[in-house]
Amino acid sequence: MEEKKPDATLDLRGVVCPINFVKTKLKLEEMNKGQILEIVIDPGEPMANVPRSIKEEGHRVIKVDKINDHFRLLIEKA
Repeated sequence: MEEKKPDATLDLRGVVCPINFVKTKLKLEEMNKGQILEIVIDPGEPMANVPRSIKEEGHRVIKVDKINDHFRLLIEKA
């Protein structure tokens, strides 16, 4: 299956919890259902909390990639 191209991208490296989730949530609110948001986050607390919080909001984490010292997530807006 071909990976969907993100409709928007957020680089949240260096952003602390829970601000990275708040920024992700605000960006998703601007998007239409089914659009893809790509976020880049730090390991540790951000990676532990953001995907779980996104799922609790009803969105879908399509893909998680570890790239060097950070993570890339593709999120489909519910």
